[in-house]
Amino acid sequence: MLSYAEHGKFRAQTQAVARDICGARHVSPLRDPLACAFACHADLASGSRDWHGCNGAPTLTVAQDDDIPMNFASDNTAPVAQPILDAIVRANAGYALGYGNDDWTAAVERRLSDLFERDVAAFLVPTGTAANALALAQVAPPWGVVFAHAESHIATDECGAPEFFGGGCKLAGLPGDAGKIAPETLQSALAFYGGHSPHQMVAAALSITEATEAGTIYRIEEIAALCEIAHARSLAVHMDGARFANALVRLNATPAQLTWQAGIDALSFGATKGGAMAAEAVVIFDPARAAFFGERRKRGGHLLSKHRFLAAQFAAFLDGDLWVDLARHANAMASELGEKLAAIGLPPLFPVEANLVFVALPRALDAKLKAAGASYYAWSSETLRLPVDKVLARLVTSFATQGEDIERFVNLCK
Repeated sequence: MLSYAEHGKFRAQTQAVARDICGARHVSPLRDPLACAFACHADLASGSRDWHGCNGAPTLTVAQDDDIPMNFASDNTAPVAQPILDAIVRANAGYALGYGNDDWTAAVERRLSDLFERDVAAFLVPTGTAANALALAQVAPPWGVVFAHAESHIATDECGAPEFFGGGCKLAGLPGDAGKIAPETLQSALAFYGGHSPHQMVAAALSITEATEAGTIYRIEEIAALCEIAHARSLAVHMDGARFANALVRLNATPAQLTWQAGIDALSFGATKGGAMAAEAVVIFDPARAAFFGERRKRGGHLLSKHRFLAAQFAAFLDGDLWVDLARHANAMASELGEKLAAIGLPPLFPVEANLVFVALPRALDAKLKAAGASYYAWSSETLRLPVDKVLARLVTSFATQGEDIERFVNLCK
């Protein structure tokens, strides 16, 4: 995998360009985009491409190619959705009790129970790694084994946090095409555990990712099949839902159907990739299993004192249909990107089911795209073996991606 500098994530710019939820660009010379005051609250589906002023400053009136970001590095590179940014500002008025004893947090906890159609125990944290690591530590003992896909985020991108917060629990990576674990794979792995106590670690949990790191999605029946196998061996089942909303809208399912009704015991519910600044929720579907999670979160250093600013983000994220609208737009942009690349002979290597597109780029084209300012990761996968003259590119869309980003990128690929 290339370094941040090599894939162009921190490409030098002479002006900062930011967009609000409607896709309008706001240009302010040498200003941090997140410091800009976005100018409108038009609906996401409005298709507006007007230029707006930034804090009253004069702005350009014609878009140049160099202004089009072509940023497909990650949904983490996108700005904060305007309604969520507004909610943070509103929460900043006056005083509120700290450490989650505020009205915003109480309202979000009630909202999550309503959303999932049952009483849940919910705990907000600022990062996805914290959500995953603390959730797994809650459901697996230090002598437990947590099964996950070998290329899952918890296995490759969390610096051992699940094992650290789990006090020594072990991650066991399982193979699987397109980022997914097959039921027979889990069955085979479990066959090696049991009957050798106290010498062997205990099979304790299964963690699946929805949507997966390959941008694919587990169907509800696939989740249920894995949960049935896991529960038969007394394993808890955790879902890493950093892109939970993207999976939900693609399947046209309810949050309950995609989680506890299929057998999920704990969910890391992500908002950051979906448009928040830094907000994730650990949702435990049987509140009795959440005993002392509050202490676990505090001891782990992830209980924010000014907790209302986490809750304000989630409150705005879940207000009305914002969270699903943001995800639906990101998915639509990925579908458009995948279709247009396929039309010019660069078909996606995995099904485009969420907001990620994987393509094999000739190295010369990879260099051309980077020289033109395109930003994306060069990826690797054990399930894909490319010739040495090809680069596996991961392209991620977000709520802020617009058709002109895709059009310029695809035109450069021709």
